[in-house]
Amino acid sequence: MGTVGMLKAAGVGLGDEVIVPAYGNAAMAEEVARAGALPVFADIDPATYCLDAAAVEAVVSARTAAVIVVHRFGRPADMGQLGDVGRRRGLLVLEQAESSESYGEVTRRQAHAKYLDGRLTGVSTPEPARGHTYQQYVVRIPGNGRPDRDAFARAVKSKGVDCRVPVKTPVHRLPQFRRDVVLPETERAADETLALPVAGSMTRRELQRLVSACNALGGLLQPAF
Repeated sequence: MGTVGMLKAAGVGLGDEVIVPAYGNAAMAEEVARAGALPVFADIDPATYCLDAAAVEAVVSARTAAVIVVHRFGRPADMGQLGDVGRRRGLLVLEQAESSESYGEVTRRQAHAKYLDGRLTGVSTPEPARGHTYQQYVVRIPGNGRPDRDAFARAVKSKGVDCRVPVKTPVHRLPQFRRDVVLPETERAADETLALPVAGSMTRRELQRLVSACNALGGLLQPAF
């Protein structure tokens, strides 16, 4: 059963609010709208990129009926704390599970991630966590925000590194879901994050080239105007 079906089966619909993350694509907000409810955005935990329990609790209202938790980049959300909020406030808590993958692929990616963790400089590497499958290896580019990250991305792409910006525009800034809310961690993540390649098929030589390309830039670039 899809998200819309689960919401409707639980009696969630017109007049209800459902808390979702704004860091990601618009799919969850669209599912909530299709169920007849109103998506409400909460901020993320800066380490997991998933909904932050305290931020969720801060936006709960008398109309809140559910929370949809999206696990991000292979890093599980803190379902213990989010579940506690749901039980305390009487909310339905749904999880969006990530696609299943072979044990070998996950193990190779975890090994690649460990290699990058120990060698990359000038970028903030992902915080290690139990169960992290590294569906994407997401780093942060320090500096003055998006211009630095984008300039960094252009520079490493010119050296053959297939990187990409995982979330270009948070959902609460899209025209169809625009909200006048303050989500500082979501905004910061959208400005600073960059997904570097970490596929299980990558060779050690490809990983070394990736490290060389990134470390040569030093992480901090002048804003590109």
